[in-house]
Amino acid sequence: MSDAALSDGGDAPVTRGTKRLGLLRHAKSEAHQPSGRDYDRGLNPKGRRAAETMGRALAKVQPPFDRVIASAAARAQETIDIALDAMGRHAPVDRVNDKQLYLADPEQLIDGAVEHGAGADNLLLVAHNPGLEELVLQLVPADPSDELRAIVEEKFPTGAFALIELDIADWSELRSAKGRLISMIRPRDLDPALGPEFAR
Repeated sequence: MSDAALSDGGDAPVTRGTKRLGLLRHAKSEAHQPSGRDYDRGLNPKGRRAAETMGRALAKVQPPFDRVIASAAARAQETIDIALDAMGRHAPVDRVNDKQLYLADPEQLIDGAVEHGAGADNLLLVAHNPGLEELVLQLVPADPSDELRAIVEEKFPTGAFALIELDIADWSELRSAKGRLISMIRPRDLDPALGPEFAR
């Protein structure tokens, strides 16, 4: 694992007219829920530990996020609740829960950023795969030397976070934008016990 893969995004300078889009996949969820609905599945114990670990990492991202836009599914809500608690005073106070982000594809994720992004330079979307992984690969041009993008191409696991920098003035430009992947963090990068080899 390269040091770049563990970057918290704090070293890259922000220029005027730059937006940053953070993408956080919900942490590992329980296999079943009494209601039988996928939408209602919460986190399992490992997922709760990962959400807290990732929240501490997100607290180091600079500049901090202005707004969180989260899928209304239980596992996404629980992930961001735990992560925000772990972020403490670094947590954004502005939060939107959006039912349209449940299992959203890249276009729906972009729609969410456009709809709710006004007035914010740094957004955090909390949602699901494969939409998040596909959005990263759509926004970040392929480059054989891009180690962070290569990680996403391999897998965007539960609890993973990506940060994309975009030279756009308004979120409405996101539909045709291309950006730079400046951070990619997985729970196992911070705590090996959260890796797949330790999965229940």
